[in-house]
Amino acid sequence: MSEDKKIKTSENKQDFGAGAAATVAKDLFGDKKKTGGSRGPRRGGDRREEKRDEFEQRILEVARVTRVMAGGKRMNFRACVAIGDKKGNVGVGLGKGADVTMAVNKAVNRAKKTMINVPTKNDTIPHEVYNKMGAAKIMIKPAKKGRGVISGGVTRVILELAGVKNITTKTLGSNNKINNARCTIEALSLLRKMEVKSEAKVEVKAEEKTEAKDSAK
Repeated sequence: MSEDKKIKTSENKQDFGAGAAATVAKDLFGDKKKTGGSRGPRRGGDRREEKRDEFEQRILEVARVTRVMAGGKRMNFRACVAIGDKKGNVGVGLGKGADVTMAVNKAVNRAKKTMINVPTKNDTIPHEVYNKMGAAKIMIKPAKKGRGVISGGVTRVILELAGVKNITTKTLGSNNKINNARCTIEALSLLRKMEVKSEAKVEVKAEEKTEAKDSAK
C-alpha cells in the first residue's frame, strides 16, 4: 500500500510539473492551437500593427475624479492625450474610465476623430496667430531655422507631435493643462495655408494690366 501511495504521489507531482511548464510555455510562446502552430504572423496582423504605430501618443495629464451618487462617491480616472504623426496632423482628446488604460484608450479614439492639419513652411508656421479660449491665452510666432521649439508645457508637446521644428510661443492667463491644450489646438486650426502663385496666373494678370493701360491711352 505504501508503494502504491508513493507511485501515485510521484505521478501527481509529474502532472503538476507538466501543467506548470505548459502554462509558462503558453505565456512565453503563445498557444500553438490558436496561432496555427509554428507559422509566422499573418499579413493582416502586420498591417494592424503598422496602423497602430502610425501616430505617436503623449499623455498630457491623468487625474482621479469622483462623482457623487446616491450610495456614495464613484471614482473614475480622466486622461488627456495628444497624438500626432510629426507630419502636420495632430489632435487632443479627453477620456474617462474605471482605470487609466480605459481612459487613455477613449482619449486616443477621441483625438483621432478631432485631428487637424497644421500648415508648415520651412519647418515653421506661415504666420503669427493669437487665440483666447476662456481664461487661456496663447501667442504663436514663426521662428528662423535653427531656433528650435521655444515653448513649454503641453504646448511644446503638441507642436513637437505636429512636426514643427522652429517656433516661439507664449502661454498666458491659465495653468490648466486641458484648457491650454484646447487653446493651442484651436490656435493652430486658425493658421492659413500659403498658396504659391503659378506663372500662368502671373502672366494673365500682367496681360490684363497692359490691356487696361492701352485702353486708357
